[in-house]
Amino acid sequence: MELQEFYPQIRAAGAELLAISTDDPDGARQMAEHASATFPILADADHAVASAYGVFDLLGDGVAAPAVFILAPDGTLLGGHVGQSIGDRVPAQSILDFLNGETGSPT
Repeated sequence: MELQEFYPQIRAAGAELLAISTDDPDGARQMAEHASATFPILADADHAVASAYGVFDLLGDGVAAPAVFILAPDGTLLGGHVGQSIGDRVPAQSILDFLNGETGSPT
């Protein structure tokens, strides 16, 4: 998993990485194990978070669209990207570049 490879650099940039799964807690745990993720993967089984960010069932597939939201410590949205297909994911290097102030948007 590309995000796992970049996780130490993301942390070194002063950020935390959280993944949110629309699975139940057991499914989210299995996903974390499968990906060998050392960053938190949280469960959103009732889709409350995905719905609040407007990404649940966006692609008509019953899950959250791939998305990246970068928040300031106070919760202010600093940047983000919502995928327009299941494969439309932001490269981890782009996220790191944004965190390091090298780009204006994590796309």
